[in-house]
Amino acid sequence: MKAGVIGAGAWGTALAQLLASTGQEVALWALEPEVVDAINGGRGNPLYLPDIPLAPGIIATGAMADLDRCDLLLVVSPAQHLRGVVSQAPAGVPLILCSKGIEAETGLLMSEVAQAAQPTSPIAVLSGPTFAHEVAKGLPTAITLACEDLALGAKLAARIARPAFRPYLSDDVIGAEIGGAVKNVLAIACGVADGAGLGLNARAALISRGFAEMTRFGLARGARAETLGGLSGLGDLVLTCSSTNSRNFSLGKGLGEGQSAAILMANRRTVAEGAFTAPVLRDAAHAAGVEMPVVEAVCALLTEAAPLSAVIDALLARPLRPE
Repeated sequence: MKAGVIGAGAWGTALAQLLASTGQEVALWALEPEVVDAINGGRGNPLYLPDIPLAPGIIATGAMADLDRCDLLLVVSPAQHLRGVVSQAPAGVPLILCSKGIEAETGLLMSEVAQAAQPTSPIAVLSGPTFAHEVAKGLPTAITLACEDLALGAKLAARIARPAFRPYLSDDVIGAEIGGAVKNVLAIACGVADGAGLGLNARAALISRGFAEMTRFGLARGARAETLGGLSGLGDLVLTCSSTNSRNFSLGKGLGEGQSAAILMANRRTVAEGAFTAPVLRDAAHAAGVEMPVVEAVCALLTEAAPLSAVIDALLARPLRPE
């Protein structure tokens, strides 16, 4: 049995390193030929995961056909490209989706996109507080693995579990996905607070009130509260709202420092998924009748619809209400 990873960015490479840590061979599909060459020839991925020597069992490829011998695929492509990538993957092979976001064009969650693109492939979702460089180094990490078929989920959990990588099984796929998508937007808000020098009180308030927004929206979409309060919701939220290692937090920090959203997005090699998720999430919240003022504020900053000072004032001037 051989696992494959689709996507050789920082997170995909880290997952390949995790799987190969037991000595097994792992196929890693990369879009960029230079990444394939660097991994196979130099045992590293300096473009996306520098300073991490990669296990000899990781075999990089640019040909999707090389994944045909895999009996498990971890999909780590950017959320907005997941449909096209999954449609090229081998059919009928279990897919563990490791991308966090909502498809901008359709408003669908990643599991819904993957199921439409590969209807014969069983789907699971991996989500939680996971900085790629820490996983690649073998530092302790716990995640949620969500699969509607719990028997299959247990088998998948056993395949990916390692001494320092602990999956917790759930059948709440919607909850795991909503937590991962919403926290990206809230991390931008916390980055803004940091960049604007608003203080740690403000960051704590944004995490807390943002979690309330995540919970309201998740429950409206059929998620369970315990999932949103677990690793894939609150756990991931705390991590990504607290460090510039988070791409979304660093994007927000730039906005808070007064930089242009368009320039910040154009100058990034890696994707800050929250920027794409924010407007889709706002529209979905409106349709569900759910208030998400922090998400609304992030959308205003990303589109430059209002200056930062006005956005902050609007949040602080909201009517007083019970918690």
